[in-house]
Amino acid sequence: MDEIQAIQAAQKGDLAAFNRLVMAYQGMAYNVAYRIVGDADAAADACQEAFLSAFRGIQGFRGGSFKSWLLRIVTNACYDQLRYKGRRPADSLDDMEDNSEYSPRLVNGHERPEEYTLRRELNDLIEEGIKTLPPDQRVVLVLSDVQGFAYQEIAEITDTSLGTIKSRLSRARAKLRDYLMENQELLPAQYRLTSSIG
Repeated sequence: MDEIQAIQAAQKGDLAAFNRLVMAYQGMAYNVAYRIVGDADAAADACQEAFLSAFRGIQGFRGGSFKSWLLRIVTNACYDQLRYKGRRPADSLDDMEDNSEYSPRLVNGHERPEEYTLRRELNDLIEEGIKTLPPDQRVVLVLSDVQGFAYQEIAEITDTSLGTIKSRLSRARAKLRDYLMENQELLPAQYRLTSSIG
């Protein structure tokens, strides 16, 4: 797909061209949204809202990185989801589902069952730790440490200065480390942190 041509066609109202852009970015958008909001349904809702907003606003795209432009819309939709979740009462633990199907690409077919279990325990604890972060720090941590974006890309996606990105990321990593230290009894033994880290 020629992204520039697809963008230009979508700006002229070509829905098929916009759908090609959606197909190219929907996996990445969902992964970012899922890590930020921590809930499969809320992530899907955020992505749906983001893609609708992107379609409505694509005439306003003036060049640069389409990926950054789109992920800014996705992260804003995630902020909306987090605000909405903050106003709703918390779900019962009995009603929560284990979403082990979230990313089948992460399953290693050569992994022994006990290795899989340990990896899932570690992953679950890290996800719980990420959920404890304030939204601005959570977004930066997910974009950097989970999705692998460079600081400059994160600054473009979040429309925030580079210094602020670095500061938020540093605070987020420290809070996540502290969360893991406080809950290290839940970590598999080989992943437990020592108090000498600092």
